[in-house]
Amino acid sequence: MPIPTISSKGQLVIPKEIRDILGIKPRQKVLLTIVKNHAVIEPLPEKPVEDFCGIFKDGTSLTRALLRQRREDKKLEEKVPVGLFRPSRISKS
Repeated sequence: MPIPTISSKGQLVIPKEIRDILGIKPRQKVLLTIVKNHAVIEPLPEKPVEDFCGIFKDGTSLTRALLRQRREDKKLEEKVPVGLFRPSRISKS
């Protein structure tokens, strides 16, 4: 494996062998994260919406969970006594 060098501007050229193995194409975005003092490079999908569409089909519905949470929040808001809020200090003239 080749050992790349960081430029004076902090740029790194990923060697061709590694780009080929990871399937990284020119101008493609990558995710760079730190895991236990190591840099991890992961190519991001070129069309993220299409690639992630339907990944939760077998699991729970996030939309249903969000709607349920919003209903619960609305019920809590309705129970808040009016006297807890201070009147506005801005005159309504």
